[in-house]
Amino acid sequence: MSGDYHGSRLAYDPRRRILWQALWRHHFRRVVAPDACVLDLGAGYGDFINTVVARRRIAVDLWPDLARHLAPGVEPVLAPATDLSAIAAGSVDLVFASNLFEHLTQQDFIATLAEIRRVLGPGGTLTILQPNYRYAYREYFDDYTHVAVYSHISLADLLRAHGWDVTDVRPRFLPLTVKSRLPVWPGLIAAYLRSPMKPMGKQMLISARPRAVH
Repeated sequence: MSGDYHGSRLAYDPRRRILWQALWRHHFRRVVAPDACVLDLGAGYGDFINTVVARRRIAVDLWPDLARHLAPGVEPVLAPATDLSAIAAGSVDLVFASNLFEHLTQQDFIATLAEIRRVLGPGGTLTILQPNYRYAYREYFDDYTHVAVYSHISLADLLRAHGWDVTDVRPRFLPLTVKSRLPVWPGLIAAYLRSPMKPMGKQMLISARPRAVH
């Protein structure tokens, strides 16, 4: 990130914690086993990983203030997404990346995928949540650090082209930000996740697993 990104574009907002607590309760806890190791890539304020209930929790980010925002027991790793050498091969069950890959060049994204593949254990999963350019094109470059453009189609195709099997694609998983007109209420978030209608849904969710090499 360039400049004081966390002090300007990504200033602390307590509504994010409410959002992630609701997302954990109504979605992610169903796909994370209690004995899993979960890695939050580009963890920022730790709003996702702090809510996770798992045997081991790891937060990776370049931001020097990462550790002071993490809950007790969450392991901070100050490193770029392209270098996960601090994490043992085959030790992670779920890698989660929220609003990260649109900030990386495609070359760095591909390098990051190789690192993710290395740290994932058998049956491990990568889950990506990020803006879907098809629906968020008007606001996409309001964030001055966005350098790459993906839709749910192009992102899934990129993953397949680099040795991943895509297991879940949700083109309109969430509204773009907590700053949208929709209030951040746990009950409303739960209803939104259940509803087949997704007003203002501009973030996609994609999950994938490394393709087996025969």
